Amino acid sequence: MRDLVADELSLPVDPRVSAVARAIAGKHAPASRAVLFYGSCLREGELKGRMLDFYLMVSDYRAAYPKRWLAAANRLIPPNVFYFEHQGLAAKYAVLSEADFHRLNGPETSSVSVWARFAQPSRLVWAADDAARDRAIDAVSRAAPTLLSSAGERVGEKPLDWWRRAFALTYSAELRAEKPGRQASVVDADRARYARFTQSAAAAIERPLKANWRRRRIQGKALSVLRLAKASFTFAGGADYIAWKINRHAGTAIELTPWQRRHPLLAGISLLPRLLRSGAVR
Repeated sequence: MRDLVADELSLPVDPRVSAVARAIAGKHAPASRAVLFYGSCLREGELKGRMLDFYLMVSDYRAAYPKRWLAAANRLIPPNVFYFEHQGLAAKYAVLSEADFHRLNGPETSSVSVWARFAQPSRLVWAADDAARDRAIDAVSRAAPTLLSSAGERVGEKPLDWWRRAFALTYSAELRAEKPGRQASVVDADRARYARFTQSAAAAIERPLKANWRRRRIQGKALSVLRLAKASFTFAGGADYIAWKINRHAGTAIELTPWQRRHPLLAGISLLPRLLRSGAVR
């Protein structure tokens, strides 16, 4: 499993992606340890007019921020999420300590947020040193086994259907602005990759998870709300980004008022009931 992940993480990316990653790492130096690139821009190979997705691993939250409240927020409700622009590209990046990133990719956490994302393809686009690179590989290697274990193996189920069902469960455990079937499209975008990963991921399962998905959905959606509330303080232009993401993925046409832009947290609270009723957010 680790060899597969190491090979995938080392695949080349567009030089502009690497430049953004270096700039993100520089913003939090000397605490920065590694930067991972993931998400729809990686899957689809498109950068122009899109929001690039990164995770930044740091050695310590206090060393990563000039303000203590940001370190405390990152520790209490990980991760912190920030907006970033570099050389004409827009990005958002989440910050986790190396220790939290390792933990949140494994079966010891009930939150699906990290291991559901890193069971998908990603690239290690910047690392401070070989030790940081190794720790990132070790952590990401835990994600796919955790995902498959969380869904449980079914007798006679085809490997790709196992992945699809597992992703469907994780999508149901977060507030997601996605069209129905999105979890299947993630797998279908690179069937060969998921088929190649199945045997090693299944063999690397640390321990079978007895997942209570009803409880996990309640906890996951509550945590999603808390993270969105926190992001309203850390994410410049957060309300516009949330509206853009919902419109893009759910096919809606939300237009924010000036008041909503000035008060992103209240805007999110006011929009949420309508979005839930319409099915734009699940």
